[in-house]
Amino acid sequence: MKRHPLRPGVDPTELGFGAAQLGNLARETTDAEARAAVDAAWDAGIRYFDTAPHYGLGLSERRLGEALRERPRDEYVLSTKVGRLLVPSGYPEGAMDDQGFAVPATLRREWDLSRDGIRRSIDASLERLGLDRIDIAYLHDPDDHGEQAHAEAVPALIELREEGVVGAVGAGMNQSAMPAEFVRRHDVDVIMLAGRYTLLEQGALDDLLPAALERGVGIVAAAVYNSGLLSRPRPAADATYDYAPAPAAILERVDALADVCDEFGIALPEAALAHPLRHPAVVSVVVGMRTPEQVHGTAARFEAQIPDAFWEALTRRGLLRDA
Repeated sequence: MKRHPLRPGVDPTELGFGAAQLGNLARETTDAEARAAVDAAWDAGIRYFDTAPHYGLGLSERRLGEALRERPRDEYVLSTKVGRLLVPSGYPEGAMDDQGFAVPATLRREWDLSRDGIRRSIDASLERLGLDRIDIAYLHDPDDHGEQAHAEAVPALIELREEGVVGAVGAGMNQSAMPAEFVRRHDVDVIMLAGRYTLLEQGALDDLLPAALERGVGIVAAAVYNSGLLSRPRPAADATYDYAPAPAAILERVDALADVCDEFGIALPEAALAHPLRHPAVVSVVVGMRTPEQVHGTAARFEAQIPDAFWEALTRRGLLRDA
């Protein structure tokens, strides 16, 4: 699978494995299922794996680290995230996490974007992962902490990179404006952009993507199915968009995209997976996968051949902005 170098030794594959599901996102996943999914991804040629402390209160990191521990360390790229420390919750026994993961709430997330907090977060992730290094460290969703992110958190990540503790640094967010500022103001290497440069919407063309091209910063596209809207040939009537019921206008647009897919014999999820990589700044597309079957399906979609005429047709009909 094609790889794109961000820095020496940090070269993610174009298809990446998103490990939120290994943290029991929305429902429980067994240790065996998690291990089988990672093994299937490896067999499919995927060599980029993304996790975060937030995913299952550390469960995703532990499972991913265990699944990769015997793999050749120089062959894969691993990313995790900083900004929220995991601390004892003090909640009653039996309490469950209230942020979307089916795990006991023995820990809670505590925002800490200070230099010390960033360093402690990396140390804790290394311990949970059981690995010798982190290839990419992202500042995770600092939307409400912009001032401290610029003043302390991003400089702390750059300091860790210069010390050799992490290989590359950046931010992972569901918006493009603040990451564009990180690119313009700091020496970051990569941005993980969730949901804002997809087949459905291309708002990042107004700020982040031009800045990334100018500064030589790589973009990892995540949430390319827009909360599942683009994950099937046609959207369901109760489909969600940004984790809320999809507005009628959005559903109409997705149906129009699906109409063009039908004309060209292309499945909508195939087009959704292929679209971000057409932009020269995008180095990888990360997809959340829970089971070997999901890995196999994603890998098959990734291999689909999509003609240039398809993208041209979308552009002519006003359904796609030209990169």
